[in-house]
Amino acid sequence: MDFGVVLQTNPPASRVVQLATLAEAHGFSHVWTFDSHLLWEEPYVIYSAILAQTRKVKVGPFVTNPATRDWTVTASVFATLNEMYGNRTVCGIGRGDSAVRVTNGTPTTLKELRQSVHVIRELANSRAVEYNDATLQFPWSKGSELEVWVAAYGPLALKLTGEVGDGFILQLADVDIAKWMIKVVRDAAEKAGRDPDAITFCVAAPMYIGDDWEHMRDQCRWFGGMVGNHVADIVAKYGADGAVPQALTDYIEGRKGYDYNTHGKSGNDHVDFVPDDIVDRFCILGSAQDHIDKLEQLREIGVDQFAGYLQHDNKEETLRVYGETVIPALTATVTAKS
Repeated sequence: MDFGVVLQTNPPASRVVQLATLAEAHGFSHVWTFDSHLLWEEPYVIYSAILAQTRKVKVGPFVTNPATRDWTVTASVFATLNEMYGNRTVCGIGRGDSAVRVTNGTPTTLKELRQSVHVIRELANSRAVEYNDATLQFPWSKGSELEVWVAAYGPLALKLTGEVGDGFILQLADVDIAKWMIKVVRDAAEKAGRDPDAITFCVAAPMYIGDDWEHMRDQCRWFGGMVGNHVADIVAKYGADGAVPQALTDYIEGRKGYDYNTHGKSGNDHVDFVPDDIVDRFCILGSAQDHIDKLEQLREIGVDQFAGYLQHDNKEETLRVYGETVIPALTATVTAKS
């Protein structure tokens, strides 16, 4: 299993770079960031600094969207970073949440998402693509490589992911829900004639090493509110029964709106509707052994990468324990002599 860390690009940017380098030192393979241009600093500028100060980690947005950035510009950024630092980028993409809603926009259609995945991937892999009735290609890009991972919750988005995604991003760590969604993506891939094993399955959730459960839950309750935004969209479209597991939809009954000014923050003051059991199921909290036990369950159902959010007050210690205990426990060992 690979491990990523998900950061917000709050100023100073040097702090984000510092955490990224620390994550690499502790064995994380990916550094992801939010991509919401009004709420936080511009991630692609910060990626360049991270790549310049690290050797191996891959960087990318968690997640970008097709609405707020022109697809060809997005592809150009990735191809440029790859030319500068080697092929160390990955693109997480979805229909759009905070980046579009803060500007009073709406998430894109699945058709637009599908098209954007194709355009971004082809251009950022140094290939030509048909776009707006023209054949386009970066004449300066040679040998660039970029995978595009799709973030999804709803049935049709999961189907799209199986049909076109290089990876699947699921932003919650509930084992039962993850198992159901991975199966939907795998089934869609098979029906589309693709190899399901070629898709990377990434589960993302807050990770907090500690023993004060009340404090850990309060630090991570924001995540249930963030997931609730997407669940509310699903319920509005499909209803509360049948489209997705009931375990995912029941908890938003007490939801009374959402303030994006505190989006993704541990001090989020409008997520009281998220109960403790949802925090425990959606996140990974507790001792190192608690984390290892849950991650082993996720690995057994096909999860290839766990990406841990660090929006809390215990960042360095959580990274340290992961590097010294959790990651080694889930990494294949090789003996010097047998």
